[in-house]
Amino acid sequence: MRKGIYILPNSLTLGGMFFGFYAILASFKGNYVHGAWAVLIALIFDGLDGWVARLTNSTTKFGIELDSLSDLVAFGVAPAVLIYSWALQPFGRVGWGAAFLYVICGALRLARYNVQMGSTESKAFTGLPIPGAGVVIASLVLFHSDIGGPPPGRNYIILFLTFLLAVLMVSTLRFHGMKEVDFRKRKPFWLLVVIVVAFILIFMYPEIVLFVFAIIYVIWGIAEGTYLIHKKRRTKEPAS
Repeated sequence: MRKGIYILPNSLTLGGMFFGFYAILASFKGNYVHGAWAVLIALIFDGLDGWVARLTNSTTKFGIELDSLSDLVAFGVAPAVLIYSWALQPFGRVGWGAAFLYVICGALRLARYNVQMGSTESKAFTGLPIPGAGVVIASLVLFHSDIGGPPPGRNYIILFLTFLLAVLMVSTLRFHGMKEVDFRKRKPFWLLVVIVVAFILIFMYPEIVLFVFAIIYVIWGIAEGTYLIHKKRRTKEPAS
C-alpha cells in the first residue's frame, strides 16, 4: 500500500460496485428493470477490471480483495434485494430468508474462490460463480418485464430458483468461464460466426436472449457436474 495502487483496474472494480449500489437503490424505489440493467452493467465492469489487470500486469492482492467486495455488492446483495423486492416479499420470512441465503452463499463462494485461487480454481470454476447467479436473477426480471407478464406474486418457481442459485454457488459442480479460453491461439472459423450471431441476437432481443443464455449456462453446469459425479462413481465401483 505504501507503493500505491493501480488506478485503472481498481477504478473499473469500483465502477462495478457503483452499479451494484445503484441496483439496490433502484430496487427500493420499485424500478426493477433499471436495477436489473445495473447488475448487467456491473458484469461488464467486472470482466473489464480483471482483463485490464492481466493485460497491464497490474494484478495485486489488494485488487483481488477489492474485486471480491465489489462482487459481493453487485452480484450478491444487489440481486438479493432485487429479487426480494420484486418477487419474494409475499412469502414473508421465507422470502427474506431465501434472499439472505443467497447473499450468504455468495459470500462463501467468493471466500472459497480466493482461497483456492491458483490451485483448483485455475481453470474451471468450482460452484456457480456469483456473477453468473446475479445475471440469472437480473435477466429473469428483464425477461418477465419484456414478455409483459403479470406481477410475480407468490411464485414458487422464483422462490425455488433463488434457493437453487444459492446452493449451486456453494456446490462442487464445475462451471466454465472465459479464463479457460486462450485467445492467443487460433480458433475454428465457425466460432467467430457463432460469436457474431450471439452478439446480433443480444442486440435484437437482449431481454430474452440474455435470460436464455443464463439459464443454459446453469443447466449446462448442472448436467456436466452430474455426469462427472456419476462417471467418477462408476470408476470407483469394483468390477464384478
